[in-house]
Amino acid sequence: MWGYLPGASPEKSPILSPAPVRLSDPSLAGDSWKDVCGGGCGFAMAISEKGKLITWGSADDESQSYLISGKHGEIPGHFQLPTEALVGKAAAGWAHCASVTEEGEVYAWGWKECVPSGKVITDFITVGSLQKDVAGKQSSSIAEQGSPQSSNTSSGSDSHHENKKVGDEAVKRRKVSFSKQDSDSQASGDEFFTVSPSIVTLGNGVKITSVAVGGRHSLALSDVGQVWGWGYGGEGQLGLGSRIKMVSSPHLIPCIESASGKDKSSAFHQGSSAGAQGSNVPGSFVMEIACGGRHSVVITDAGALLTFGWGLYGQCGQGSNADQLRPTLVPSLLGTKVEKIAAGLWHTLCVTVNGHIYAFGGNQFGQLGTGSDQPETSPRQLDASRFENKHSRIVSCGARHSALLTDDGSLFTWGWNKYGQFNSDDYLPEQLGLGDSNDRNIPCQVSIAGGRPRNVACGWWHSLLLADKTV
Repeated sequence: MWGYLPGASPEKSPILSPAPVRLSDPSLAGDSWKDVCGGGCGFAMAISEKGKLITWGSADDESQSYLISGKHGEIPGHFQLPTEALVGKAAAGWAHCASVTEEGEVYAWGWKECVPSGKVITDFITVGSLQKDVAGKQSSSIAEQGSPQSSNTSSGSDSHHENKKVGDEAVKRRKVSFSKQDSDSQASGDEFFTVSPSIVTLGNGVKITSVAVGGRHSLALSDVGQVWGWGYGGEGQLGLGSRIKMVSSPHLIPCIESASGKDKSSAFHQGSSAGAQGSNVPGSFVMEIACGGRHSVVITDAGALLTFGWGLYGQCGQGSNADQLRPTLVPSLLGTKVEKIAAGLWHTLCVTVNGHIYAFGGNQFGQLGTGSDQPETSPRQLDASRFENKHSRIVSCGARHSALLTDDGSLFTWGWNKYGQFNSDDYLPEQLGLGDSNDRNIPCQVSIAGGRPRNVACGWWHSLLLADKTV
């Protein structure tokens, strides 16, 4: 691990270079690492071989805690879910978390507006009549995840200097109060957070295989390629064709119209052609999902890339700064088969089956890896020589930094590498693992000693790497 995990060291100092993490908690004796899930704002998350959710890095400070990741600080520990089922996948955003068991059940916790109610909505037509949740009004009193514009902005942009300034100032500490006697249960005196994971009720027979978590919204992918969503949708990130502020019940997101009829509620939007038929989307079902701060990204089994949500920085890749209220095919990649996707606060990355990497969206800190600080409203292919002509395989995005693994196990990182004043002290957390705190606008290789990288996952201010030991 490397970057800023406030509870990972007694001094709450950043970790400048990759440091090994050991499962030393007695409750995890005989267990080992299976996968890394990144984590959220100030904590890390991973899964063990025995199917346990592992968290660490959160810090208690004067009865305050970073977002509810568990009570573990320096030592990784088991975060107990209300089920004995093994955990298969997990994800964390700015203020909430979600996990999927190997039986296909989803659990959510954290910011209450992101923990769904018991209702299930399968009919797309009824979504428009949903009432706005009161949490949507409450949320305005909490600092959001660093958006420099109002939620209704669909075009225009700030100057680079202004974006830098706003981006730095927007990295605010999100806390939740605990009573000292009740620190392991419900957050005392805090109306915005729920500590205990709650099961997410979906349709009968729905089995979820993966989850994605954004700033204030969540997506879940079923085993038949349907996408479910809930949470905040003010910029279209829930794909409903409107700016509904809050959807507190899971609903089917209209991505593709399946020829088999499994997703009859689905439709899609292609550019300005609102009447385009869903059958025009290459593929029959969704293969992968990703959530950015306020936008969403999916790919179909045929490798078609669709985006929806906030578009101010071009993070939807549509060649403009407009919000996309419905899943919209990225026109410039039509005919290019996309295999992997990742989304950050203001940017998006994707990898094709040929191992090429494309980047688009905000670039204030070099997070696109293009060699400049200019945003890209359409996918831009990164120079393969930056990766020594290696085949790109896995991408991950933090808030403003990016990471890539190649097929030979090489790790590259780029983007935001520091932030300013924190709690009256100057910290220079280092997200890139390069040994310093300078931003990088081109991919730079990270040296990993004693291990062959298998997977990489970025949190808001940190990065995790799963590596096989080398003999």
